Amino acid sequence: MQMIVGLGNPGEKYARTRHNAGFMVVDALAGELGPLVWRERFQALTVKVEMAGKPVLLVKPQTYMNLSGSAVAALLHWYKIELDNLLVIYDDLDLPPGKIRLRTKGGSGGHKGMISIIDLLGTSDFPRLRVGIGRPPVGGEEAVIAWVLGEFAPEERPLMEEAVRRGAAAARAVVEQGLQAAMNLYNR
Repeated sequence: MQMIVGLGNPGEKYARTRHNAGFMVVDALAGELGPLVWRERFQALTVKVEMAGKPVLLVKPQTYMNLSGSAVAALLHWYKIELDNLLVIYDDLDLPPGKIRLRTKGGSGGHKGMISIIDLLGTSDFPRLRVGIGRPPVGGEEAVIAWVLGEFAPEERPLMEEAVRRGAAAARAVVEQGLQAAMNLYNR
């Protein structure tokens, strides 16, 4: 089984914020697969689907971003999923809005959700899909927090809609063709 995790914050208050790019990609992917019934398990919304004849678990942790690792670790353990079959999708300040980047492994880049996952898994050696949200025009931690918890500006929305569409296609390609093939297609 493969597991695709989109990171975000639960609730309507955060639904359209930059920090929910991971949720947006997973929702777009789920939308392509037809009407699905999500259920809550291990502090996450989950749904089992089939892609290219393979079982896939779509996951949206409901623990809030900074505690995402508890849901991810519990689900990996419960379903006995290998780290190579995990794909974590999350927002990234270091990529411009609308860009996506697949990686086989890497650090957290300071992303609190990724820090939580890496800490609880004890490794950073798992695939991820970064969705660019850009940096705020002014620096400082408070500006970054306001930026990631803010909604996309009108001029960013078309870029992000395209990034979400491409992110869903890239996640599907990881399942259907493998990570390396997907990286060759989408890391341009």
